[in-house]
Amino acid sequence: MELPHAPAWVAACTCSLCRRLAWRVAYFPPDQVRITGETTAYVWGDRMIGIHHCPVCGCGTHWQSLGEDFGKMGINARLLDGFDEQAIEVRTFDNAD
Repeated sequence: MELPHAPAWVAACTCSLCRRLAWRVAYFPPDQVRITGETTAYVWGDRMIGIHHCPVCGCGTHWQSLGEDFGKMGINARLLDGFDEQAIEVRTFDNAD
């Protein structure tokens, strides 16, 4: 995965999936991110995004829009080399059902 720069902050989404997977999401414009390797998408809820994971190890990698362009995609920051949750702003997104 290649990003234009380190994230300035990450989101702690409280939806049932992100909470269970313990994601910390960094947002970037899709044209600034390069995902390498195969991923498999899981589609749920309102079917607006695909939540991708590695088919070998199962780690969640990112989410992408399945239709409307939101101008951003979410990257699982916990997979970034050197990611330190204690050293970055974590914003809670209340998306619990």
